[in-house]
Amino acid sequence: MSETPSPHSFGPNSFGPFASATELGAIRHDWSVTEIRAIHDMPLLDLVHRAGTVHRMHNDPADIQRAALLSIKTGGCPEDCAYCPQSAHHKGTALPRERLMPVETVLKEAAAAKANGAHRFCMGAAWRQPKDGPEFDAVLAMVRGVRGLGMEACVTLGMLTPAQAGRLAEAGLTSYNHNLDTGPDFYGDIISTRTYEDRLKTLENVRAAGIGVCCGGIVGMGEGVTDRAQMLQVLANHAPHPESVPINALVAVAGTPLEDRPAVDPLDLVRMCATARIVMPKARVRLSAGRKSLTREAQILCFLAGANSIFYGERLLTTANNEADDDAALLRDIGITVHEPVLAAAE
Repeated sequence: MSETPSPHSFGPNSFGPFASATELGAIRHDWSVTEIRAIHDMPLLDLVHRAGTVHRMHNDPADIQRAALLSIKTGGCPEDCAYCPQSAHHKGTALPRERLMPVETVLKEAAAAKANGAHRFCMGAAWRQPKDGPEFDAVLAMVRGVRGLGMEACVTLGMLTPAQAGRLAEAGLTSYNHNLDTGPDFYGDIISTRTYEDRLKTLENVRAAGIGVCCGGIVGMGEGVTDRAQMLQVLANHAPHPESVPINALVAVAGTPLEDRPAVDPLDLVRMCATARIVMPKARVRLSAGRKSLTREAQILCFLAGANSIFYGERLLTTANNEADDDAALLRDIGITVHEPVLAAAE
């Protein structure tokens, strides 16, 4: 474990741990945990200001992407992730096990999400790893169908072989979600059925296939700030950085081992969004699970800190999410103009 840095006091014209504004916005792949903790632990207003500065160097602050997420195969997962109600190990969640949804049903959901203003359609299946065969072929058809609607397509299916990643790329997949969840030192406290190295290998396979990487983690599982910094270090030291970095707050679901965890302090999410933005300046920082518990003001503070994507729709796989109308009103009230996605359909 890295030693916890002492609190910093920075004036309005200083750059905190950075020597200059240029260094502040630099694209780097050599971050240390100590550096990332120093950023994370800056006085909050300084941190948000610096993250907002980096955000505007590399991104349009009015570009907040809306993504929809659908569970295409629910429950019965053989993994034992302590936070997840879909795990077959957690008998008290009362979550029914459901088979893979038909392709036509998924594409109807995707079309409805697009009509509601979503730019990206994400599909999740509760598998440890997909098996080659009819179900994987159906997922490929879903990907092709979503791309045919002119939307970005993302899936999360568990671990992938290089050949499976290649087939997803051929189908036109925009991005593959495979979260690290937390830092490597804390990972074994949350999951025992796979290793951190298993996770990293799938990310390698996805990147080698030419698919965008969507990879982030969860705040509030009992980890320390250094564990959060370690996770961000792993992500930020990938070259290139992940195109998409979801920042999730734990949703403590009854029947899971983490059901009694206290709610996450909203300012912890602000700090994570801001730190992710500084160390990965061009990534989509996705304000993801747990957003329903945030006030409008807390969400806006996350946007100021560099978050530039939200999940849009009433559910995130199996947990509740904000109403689409409420999100549309929030974006409208802060002056974000909603545009249709400018994406070419996959051939």
